[in-house]
Amino acid sequence: MKKDLNFTKDLYIAHRGAHNELNQIPENSMLAFKKAIENKSAFEIDLHLLKDHEIIVFHDDNLKRMTGYDKDVRDCTYEEIKDLKLLETNEVIPLFRDVLKLIEGKVLIVIEFKCDNKAGLLEAKACELLDDYQGKFLVTSFNPFSVKWFKDHRPQFIRGQLSYDFNDQKMSGFRKYILRNMLLNFLTKPDFVAYDIHSISNKVMNKLKMQNIPLFLWTIRTIEDLALAKTYGNIFIYENIKCGESK
Repeated sequence: MKKDLNFTKDLYIAHRGAHNELNQIPENSMLAFKKAIENKSAFEIDLHLLKDHEIIVFHDDNLKRMTGYDKDVRDCTYEEIKDLKLLETNEVIPLFRDVLKLIEGKVLIVIEFKCDNKAGLLEAKACELLDDYQGKFLVTSFNPFSVKWFKDHRPQFIRGQLSYDFNDQKMSGFRKYILRNMLLNFLTKPDFVAYDIHSISNKVMNKLKMQNIPLFLWTIRTIEDLALAKTYGNIFIYENIKCGESK
C-alpha cells in the first residue's frame, strides 16, 4: 500500500537535532532537541542498543569522539555511561524513551536505526515505545535488513532506506555496489530514500524517478549544498545553517 508522504514536501530536518558545537549544543543531546522544538523544526536522531538492552540516542559506534571514553557502545551498560558528558558540556547521552517524552508529538522526528548485519532486537525494543507514541515519525537505516524488518513487522510505519557511496567503509566492492545502488529495495520496499548529497549519481536519481520513490538529501551543511540539493528534490536534512521550519 502506497503511503501518503505529502506532509514531507518542502521539509527541512535538523540533523541530530539543532546542534551547534560553537554554542556548546552537542549533537544528539536533549539541548539540541529542545532547540529544534523551539524552532518548530523536524529533526533526526540515531538509536543504538546497549548491552543491557537500553536504547540510547547516539550516533557513533564508539563513545570516544563525543565523550572521550574509548569503548564501543554495544559493550556498555547505561549505568556505565549515563554520567559521561558530551563534548565537555553538561549534556549527557539521552535515553530514547526520555527523548520521546520531550517531543510529545510537537514535531516530526526521523529515527535512524544503527545496527550491523543483524536486525530485529533494536527495532523490536524501540517499537515497545513507538507503538504507543502519538507523534509523527519516520524510520530509516543504512542496513536494508533493518528496513525489511519494519516492512515485515510494522508495515504501517513510514520507512526509508539510507544510502551513499560507502567508500569510507571496509567492505567488499560487491557489497558496496549492492548498497549504493540499493539493489535490495525489491525486498525492503522503502517508502522513501535518503541519499548523500555529495555522492548521489544520475543513475540513482533516474532509478528513484522510475520507481516514483521520494528522495531526501543529506547532509546539507552550506548554502551551496542547499542550492545543489534543491536541483534534486525538496526534502533536506541539514545542520549548522539557517534553514526552513517544518510544518
